[in-house]
Order: sequence, then C-alpha cells, then structure tokens
Amino acid sequence: MLPDTPDPRSGGAALELLIHGVGGTTPQTMLDDARTVRITGDETAAVYRRAEDVDAELHPERYRDGPVPEAYCWSNLTSGNGSRALWLLLLPFMVVNLAHWMRPATKGLGRSQRLYGVLVRLVALTLTVLLTAAACEVALDLTAWQCAGSARCVADRSWLGFLSPERHGWWSQPGRRLALASVVPTGLVGLLWYLSNRTWSAYEAQRPPVDDHTRDDPAEPGRAGGTPPEPAPPAAVRSTVRAALGRPGFWYGRRLVARLRAAHTAAGFLTVAATLTTAAADHDRGAHSVMTQIPGLLLRAALTVCAAVVLRVVCSRGRSERKRDGTLDQALITWLPAAALALLGLAVVFAAWSRPGWVSTGALAGEVSFRLLALAQVTLIVALTGTAHLLHRRAPHPRTAMRGLGGPAVAMLACALAGVMTGGVAQRVADWLDGDATPGMGGGAIAGPPTLLSWQAAVIPVLLVLLLIPLTVLAVRTVRTTRELGPVVEAEYGGTAADSVRTRQIAGARARAALTDAAPRLVGILSGAALLLGAAAVAGAWLSGEVPGQAAEGTDSFVESVADTAQALGSWLIGLGFILFVTWGRRAYRDASARRTIGILWDVGTFWPRAAHPFAPPCYAERAVPDLTWRIATWVRRTGGRLVISGHSQGSVLAAAAVWQLPAATRHRVALLTYGSPLERLYGRWFPAYFGAGPLRDLNGEVRCWRNLWRATDPIGGPVRIPADGDRPEVDRGPLGDPLAYGRTASHPLPEPVLGHSGYQADPAFAEERAALLDRLPPPLPQQQNGRPRIGRTADSDSAADSDSDSSRSQGSSGRSSG
Repeated sequence: MLPDTPDPRSGGAALELLIHGVGGTTPQTMLDDARTVRITGDETAAVYRRAEDVDAELHPERYRDGPVPEAYCWSNLTSGNGSRALWLLLLPFMVVNLAHWMRPATKGLGRSQRLYGVLVRLVALTLTVLLTAAACEVALDLTAWQCAGSARCVADRSWLGFLSPERHGWWSQPGRRLALASVVPTGLVGLLWYLSNRTWSAYEAQRPPVDDHTRDDPAEPGRAGGTPPEPAPPAAVRSTVRAALGRPGFWYGRRLVARLRAAHTAAGFLTVAATLTTAAADHDRGAHSVMTQIPGLLLRAALTVCAAVVLRVVCSRGRSERKRDGTLDQALITWLPAAALALLGLAVVFAAWSRPGWVSTGALAGEVSFRLLALAQVTLIVALTGTAHLLHRRAPHPRTAMRGLGGPAVAMLACALAGVMTGGVAQRVADWLDGDATPGMGGGAIAGPPTLLSWQAAVIPVLLVLLLIPLTVLAVRTVRTTRELGPVVEAEYGGTAADSVRTRQIAGARARAALTDAAPRLVGILSGAALLLGAAAVAGAWLSGEVPGQAAEGTDSFVESVADTAQALGSWLIGLGFILFVTWGRRAYRDASARRTIGILWDVGTFWPRAAHPFAPPCYAERAVPDLTWRIATWVRRTGGRLVISGHSQGSVLAAAAVWQLPAATRHRVALLTYGSPLERLYGRWFPAYFGAGPLRDLNGEVRCWRNLWRATDPIGGPVRIPADGDRPEVDRGPLGDPLAYGRTASHPLPEPVLGHSGYQADPAFAEERAALLDRLPPPLPQQQNGRPRIGRTADSDSAADSDSDSSRSQGSSGRSSG
C-alpha cells in the first residue's frame, strides 16, 4: 500500500548529509549512535548511516519529525596510515602550492593571471632544485669530497675508510667517490617521483564520474525509475558565469601534475648530473690537452639543453579547468625524465673516469650555485609581488588578505622553510663530521658547507627577534581586549550575578578567537623580514666570501661578538628546527593521535589541487568533492526528496565545492547549513578568486537556501557576510551565545563550557535553522511508475535500495563501523 502524500513541511524523503571538519571524527560520533553501517565508500572515505536508517527511504512515515542523518567521513584521506606522517617533510612544497591559489580576484588581465601562475611554478621548481642541491651538498661535498678526502675525518669514521686516498683503492679517486655518493640524491629524487606517481594514480588519475546524475540535462520524463523533469531554477538563481570551482575539470588535474612531475624529476636528476660534471670538468680544465676538456663541454651543453626543455615544460602550460582534459603527454612524461637520467648516467661515467692526479681539497664549487639559486628565488618573489599587486589593483576588495599579496608572502615562507630544512641538514652533518671544530671557521677536519648557508643561519636569530615585536603587541592587545569585553559579556548575560572569573574566561575566549584576523599582518611581517634578511644573507656571502664570524674579524668587538653569536645560535636553531621536523614526523608515524594533529594541517593545506608542485602531498578534495557530488546528485535524482548539506569547519568548504559541481536543477533542491565555517574568514580572504565575496554571493543565489551559524569565541569559523537580497534572508545567524548559560540555572545545573569551534549541534539554533531550511525546500517530486505518480521511490529504485542494503549487510564487519 502506498503511503499518503506527506506534508512537505514535515515529512517525505528528507536527508541531512553531515560533513565533519578538521581533525576528523568517527561516524559513531557524527551520528550519535554506536551502531553504524557503511552505505557506500571504502575504508578511506565513506558514507555511513545508523543501522536503523539503512532503509529509511522505504519508510518515510517514520521520519516526519526530522531528516534522515547520514555522515560522510573523509578524515583518512589526510591522516589514515602512518606513511602520511612523512608528508611533513614535504611542507615547503605544500606551502608553495597554496601560493598558486591565492591569486587575487580581478577583472580581465588574462596575461597577468597566466604570468602569476608561471612565476609560482618557477618558484616551486627552485625548491626541487634546492632540495636536490642540499642532498648533493651533504652526500657529495661534505661526505665524499671533504671528509673522505681528509685523513683526520676518516680516522674517526671507519665506514669511510675504503674511500680514503691513504688506502689507494679503486674508490680513492675523488671522481669515483663523488659518483658513488651520487646514489643518495638520485635515490631521493627517485623516491619523490615514486610518491608523486603513486598518489597521482590514486587521486588525479581517477576520472570524476560522468553520468546523467551530474549533468544539467533533466532525466527523460516517464522512464522507469526516473523523476519527471525538474523545473528550471528561477532566473534570479541562475549564474551567468560559472564559478571556478564549478568547472568540470577543476578537480581533475591529471595532465598538469604528470607534466610537472616529469619536469621536476628531470630537474632533480640534472642537478645531480651538473654537480658531478662541474667537479670533473673543473679538474680537466687545468689539463694541457684540449681533447680532455671536450667531453666535459659536450656534457655541459647537453645538460643546458635538457634544462631549457624543463623550463619550457614548466612555463608553457597551466591548468585546464573548463573541461575534463583526459589527454596525457605520454612522450614527454616518459622521455624527459629518462633523458635526464641518461645524462646523469653519462655524468657518473665521466666523473668516475680515472684521473690519477686528482686530489680533493677545500669544498666543491657549489657556493655559486646556492647563491644563484637564492638570488633567483628573491627575484621571482619580487616579480610575483608586482604581478599580484597589479591584479588586485584592477578589482580591489577590503576583505582580501594583505591587499592581494598573500600569494607572494606565502611563496616566500615556502622558500624560507625549504632553506631552514635544507640548511639544517647541511649544518648538522657538517657539525657531526667536523667534531669539536666549527665548520667554516678553519682549523677543522673539513672546510664546511657553503658560506651562504652559514649566513642564512645567522639571520634566523634576527628574524626571531623581529617576530617577537608583533607577537608582544598581539599579546598586549589580547589582554586589553579581554578587559574591555568584560562589561559587554556581563551585559549579554544580564540577570545573573557577575563572576569575574567566568567573565574573564568568556571574554578571553573571544579575544583569543579574534587573533585569527591578525594573521595577515603577522604573515606579512614575517615574509617581508624573511625576504629582506634573505637578500642580505646573499649579499653578505657574495661580498665577503666568508662565514659571518670570519667576515666580522677585525671590526668592533661588539660587532664581532654579535656575528659569532648569531652564527652559532643560528646554526643551533636551524639544526633544532630540522630535528623537530624529524621527531614530530617519527612520533606521528607511530601515534595515531599525533597523526591526526598533523592531519589538521593537511586538511587545510591539501584541499587545493597540485597546480604548482607535483611533489606536494596529494589533494584529498579530488576524491572528496566527486564523492559528495555523486552522492547528492544520485540521491536527489532517485528519490526526488529534500536534502540539507550540513558542513562543519572544513566540511563546509567541501560542501560548497560539491554544490558548485552539481547540476543547476539539483542545486535548486538542496539547502546548505554551515557552522564554524572558514569560508569567508579564511578562504574568502586568502583565496579571493575562488571564495571571495563574488563567488560566495553567487553560491547563495544558486542553492535553494543557505544559513551559516557562527560564534565570537570561534577562532576558525565566522560570518560569510552575505546580506539579505529580495526574498532571500541574510545568510548569517550569529554570533550565537557561547557558553549557553553564564552560571548555573535550572536547565543548566552544571557550568556550561565555552565550546568555541566545536559543539554547534548542541545549540538550539542548529535544530531551528535545519527545520527552517527543510521547510523552505520544495516538496518531494512525484515519481513515475506505471503512469501513476508516487512520492518517494519507484519499484526499480526500491529494488536498487534493497540491493544496496543487502550489499551493506553482506559486507559483515568490513561494512560496519560499530562501537
């Protein structure tokens, strides 16, 4: 017997799709039930329901009081297995990839927009070269060239004895030692290629689903199991220009990542080959025979040509988002790394060729390379800053972070992070090999790393001192704001006896939450200081040719003392920073809770596709957004019901991205409920071209209805700042009261906690707004079966649901997450 047609305000097919935020959670917690069933998906990301709700669509009469809750859990995409902790070492690559998406929103200026992308990709390429050069510095220069060539150094390290010239073995010649040591940086580049290719196959190479469910074309009327044509959304709801995140190819970066991976892999191999070739060719230059120098010249010319091809590949092509570009440049992604690897093989043979009179003294000629690399980074950052300023000036918006200069600032921070990590490794290895001596100061067993690394280490204490100034200002301002908010808090909770401790707790939470809005200034100061100090380090190393301690000798005693202290303290700090990276990554590898903490960082940093650096951690949204889009579109299409997408924190960002990918008719049948959302406060300010005021305003016009809940105590979420427009009310509701009660009351006999970013669903406003959104959605569409309209599901879809339900039950323990 068919159920009666339900009242659209109280029943029918209605679903609430819950999407969690940063840090992840379990389906049991999201659904508030220990017995949950996986409806669809796998161990990495899946949709869950309560066991009693598996067949909810067959019994809509049971859910007249509210929607069926359904949870999408995606936390394992960023914090699943232990190997994800190793992504921490790829942090600079992830940060520079963010800079690509921070392009200011603008009107026109297509060439400048393309130039912005090219500059970011070039900065990313320098990071790959820097990482490989640092590995060459440690393995080839410090170990194989300097330590293995020094009797004092080898005496304390027996494992290097077979390389010592004192033993006159086959490996004792410098070129052969370098050829053997080149295995380390080559293996590092190969590992990065493997990780990138593996994640590319799992993420970018997976083509998003394409079907009638995700097209704007309505289903053919009257067909079995289909809904009749849905009415087109009103003109006010349609957007004339499709949002960037709604383009078909936005979450499909297969072609670009493959091209960039080939280019960066080739650049890494060429860096190792250039190090070997330069060392051997410099020795051959002193030979009297011209024929001896020809192989080195030819090899250098071949390396130059291959490097030019790499630059061409990086600069020539950006992302193709307006269509799903399934093309794969097979010849390029195969032969470019292969050619670079072949040149590396020739360089190994060239360096290992017997040169009986060759003796390793001092350091390899890598000093100039590091200086040129640092100078190139500074130049690119300056050019990127000018391009970003030009783009922002065309269409300025007061809410854009750093007046459109967020991308250059973050790119600069990526370079600084890479410098700390690579310099830290070189400094620590040099300290270890040199024993009690200070590398670079003379008197030790080895000459030490390039002087530029010592100069970069010496500016770190200066940078930290400069950073203390704004941090102190922020701390003082927070204390003052806490004091000023005291009377405001007591006035809001009027009628209750004032408690100074309680007032200070609430006011302090609000003042600390407001610190998020000061992040642009802090990032600007940090990146600006890093740029100036980095340029000063390059100038100091270039002009003096000595480490800071030696360069200051003979000057005023105070200056000499400061230089020595800065160099020693900077070397210690840069080494400590690298050790902290390693220990944190090791702990996260073994500890799931620490891995979730790192996962929070990845939740924000790896939301965006890999558009600048192919070795960055993969973009989880390229799996999550198609998952959500497919689930929403198929459910609405199959049931004709009402759906509320309920997104918390980062989940609200995924929800918005999924809605943009939906067909227009489907968007008109869903409501959006966001809470603790960083859509405007973080994403809108830092990524204005994609989540700025214009795109968010268009999103509000494309969905049926949208409400956003926020608190003044929330350090992450905030208002989306979309005012009322015609019959559409203001999107924001807030700030909500937090805590719910100031003191003890009859309904709250125990002190209520300050929830901040969590616990939004415990607020009565959540249930009120969810019910109001469901009321504003159109009634369930009748479905065709034997010429009769039916509310809910057709027989065909019922059998499909039964099949799905049976499949879920047949999965046994693998398909059930129960407490």
